[in-house]
Amino acid sequence: MSLHLSGRRARFAAAIALAALSLTACGGSSGSNGSSGSGTTATNESGGTLVKDGTLTTCTHLPYAPFQFEEGGKTVGFDVDLIDLVAKELGVTQAIVDTPFEGIKSGQDLNTGKCDIAAAGMTITDERKQVIDFSKPYFDATQAMLVKKGAGYTSLADLAGKTVGVQSGTTGKDYVDANKPGGVKVVEFEDLATEQQGLATGQVDAAVNDLPVWLDYIKKNPGKFEVAAEFDTGEQYGFGIKKGGNPELLATVNQVLDKAKSDGTYDTLYQKWFGQKPSS
Repeated sequence: MSLHLSGRRARFAAAIALAALSLTACGGSSGSNGSSGSGTTATNESGGTLVKDGTLTTCTHLPYAPFQFEEGGKTVGFDVDLIDLVAKELGVTQAIVDTPFEGIKSGQDLNTGKCDIAAAGMTITDERKQVIDFSKPYFDATQAMLVKKGAGYTSLADLAGKTVGVQSGTTGKDYVDANKPGGVKVVEFEDLATEQQGLATGQVDAAVNDLPVWLDYIKKNPGKFEVAAEFDTGEQYGFGIKKGGNPELLATVNQVLDKAKSDGTYDTLYQKWFGQKPSS
């Protein structure tokens, strides 16, 4: 699929194409099959590159409602809607790849061309910034402890001799590891769904993860669970781009986020998925 370019962007794309032709006798336009890998050359309207022509490929890890989850045969959520805005700006469509979170946070999926962007409710950390270029923060997050209704626990300190569930590779796990009292057994789960199931079935006495996903879970399971404690960790989510690999796409993502916040689109999407507008 070819995209129409104009002005500076068109000249930039033409220059890239000319340089490619001068470096190899077998050069040519990007293949219509949109194959990924080191040969990525599909130019979008921002002057960046995409692993598949005409498509903005997003890596995520399902489920993580309300940020991304399956509903009616489609992947939906807050992150999905925001990345759709980026795809619209580029004149392409979004395609979502469900992949383990470890490959996302390590930057491996971006480096190997599995996707153009990572959108997985991912906290920006100094460690992750070493291997990923993050967008501007788009969500303020905090950790929380979920328990069954009436369990009587109000803090991690109450869990001495008990079990607490965490999701592997997350900042929630990091928080519990650093702050749990003696005698607490930590049980790791591969994803949010199995962590939720572990709490529901009594495999663990409490579970720690990001507050918004617990509030969504409580809403879908009224009267069964409650947030026992919140931990203000000062976390912020960001979208991930290949480290040093696509500054044009990174710039476009940031511009789209700025525009969405200035014209009210961000507030509308926030209220859609969280039931309220973001605090100022």
